[in-house]
Amino acid sequence: MLRNNLTAVASIWACGGRLVAIGGVAALGAALLLTPGAYAQKKGQAEGSRETVAKPMSEKERRKREEKLRKELEGPFRKWLNEDVTYIITDEERQAFRRLATDEEREQFIEQFWLRRDPTPDSAENEFKEEHYRRIAYANERFASGIPGWKTDRGRIYIAYGPADEVESHPSGGTYERPIEEGGGTTSTFPFEKWRYRWIEGIGTDVMIEFVDPTMTGEYRMTMDPSEKDALLYVPNAGLTLYEQMGMSSKTDRFSRTDGTRLGTGTMPLPNRMNQFERLQQFANLQKPPSIKFKDLEAAVNSTVKYNLLPIKVRADYMRMTNSTILTNVTAQLEKKDLQFGDKEGVSKAVVNIYGRITSMSRRVVNVFEDVVTIEVPTELLQEASKGSSVYQKSIPLPPGTYRLNLVVKDIVGGNMTNYEMALSVPRYEEEKLGSSTLVLADLIEKVPTKSIGTGQFVIGASKVRPRVTETFKRDEKMGIYVQLYNFVPDEKTQKPNALVEYEVVRTGSNEKIFEFSEEVQKMEGASAQQYTIEKILPLQNLEPGDYTIRLKVTDKNNNTTLTPSATFKVIG
Repeated sequence: MLRNNLTAVASIWACGGRLVAIGGVAALGAALLLTPGAYAQKKGQAEGSRETVAKPMSEKERRKREEKLRKELEGPFRKWLNEDVTYIITDEERQAFRRLATDEEREQFIEQFWLRRDPTPDSAENEFKEEHYRRIAYANERFASGIPGWKTDRGRIYIAYGPADEVESHPSGGTYERPIEEGGGTTSTFPFEKWRYRWIEGIGTDVMIEFVDPTMTGEYRMTMDPSEKDALLYVPNAGLTLYEQMGMSSKTDRFSRTDGTRLGTGTMPLPNRMNQFERLQQFANLQKPPSIKFKDLEAAVNSTVKYNLLPIKVRADYMRMTNSTILTNVTAQLEKKDLQFGDKEGVSKAVVNIYGRITSMSRRVVNVFEDVVTIEVPTELLQEASKGSSVYQKSIPLPPGTYRLNLVVKDIVGGNMTNYEMALSVPRYEEEKLGSSTLVLADLIEKVPTKSIGTGQFVIGASKVRPRVTETFKRDEKMGIYVQLYNFVPDEKTQKPNALVEYEVVRTGSNEKIFEFSEEVQKMEGASAQQYTIEKILPLQNLEPGDYTIRLKVTDKNNNTTLTPSATFKVIG
């Protein structure tokens, strides 16, 4: 619960125009606030060390990247794309999947892919996914010949559309009485099957699909020509149709037809469903992935109702705990003037209920939290106290990835509420690669008692770091700078980092450099190769009102790698 005005600044902050370190970290000192002459000298020294603009990717680099992506896709993700879901994934989804750059993105895509097809997304089971893999297993067992069952035409149709409503099977071929629409009469056939579906979405009703095994090897092929199963087609005067027996047609006429069939029906018109264009259209449609069901899931996402009657500002900061767990600090700020207070016995009290839910991009709930924030002030001081703000923070450990945060905040006294939504892009920190946390600009940085280390709102390790959510400071305030640096390469002798941290503040827009300073990490107290924390205080009285950017350039001299964390802030009078 937050009961104190956020504008209170800790007494440990430096005074007199100095940038002071917190908790044993060496002071930057007054050198940060350089005189014009000293600044010009510094600027000249820095001219040669400016970072160059990244060049466009060369053709060789592009091919190298594409080759790397191809090799990545040769693993389980390629198998998933080209085998597991090859018949049901849409062209748009396939293209989107190929554009993904990391395994994490591919895993999230696969999770979202199955959820879009899940008939009961609120349950733990995904019936569509389970049925899909059951169909693959059945196809491999039932339709295999010289190739796996899932690769066959029958396997494809079964996996995509499920079991047919009716199946006419002739596994040995032999004598066959043709239906009248095929010309009637008796002939001998190759093994074949006819599948009938009463209805297939996107294709139509009474869908007839015919599979023929002309090689007698057990590999049935889907066909558009009903005469393909006729084993006597090329035998003169054998297997004549009823029309041919009556002299109304000749068997040789079969080979001059222009409708893609070898039917012996003479000039008799074919039923509409056997029209060449209908057969071509059906054959083409059966090659497409089935329509995605449950489109209402997408509609549910797009029709979310948000109540924004209570203004709120929210930010998220990320600190590494381990490479697989990132501490995500969600900080929300409410202006007290937007809250309503109830007066009781000379005390004015505002109560705010907070409900937060974090979900994966596939809407699987990852974390839920609830809190009550109470603000109490003496009634005679309410007018003055209402000029401030109230800040709330929740720390949640999350694996690297992208999440959705929904934060619902309700003013219990006034009844106003807001439903705030934002993305949480939790970074991934790689082993032995230089990295940094979020660069936090704070209105309070102070050490906490030993018993409070790692616990409570705004506490990061042994320090209390309260972010300024609006990133706006008054000139008579001091701005805290907090950032963690990870994975320096240790010196072989001292096992300490050999790194340089350069600081600069520039005016946004004009890039006018206000001041700059640098320090060597290995000379700082408590410097560690695994993690080094920067905690500084910057007085703002010498800055003119306006917008600024603070930039840090961190260089690991042992492997010549750099990081450039930055943040923007505003100074008002």
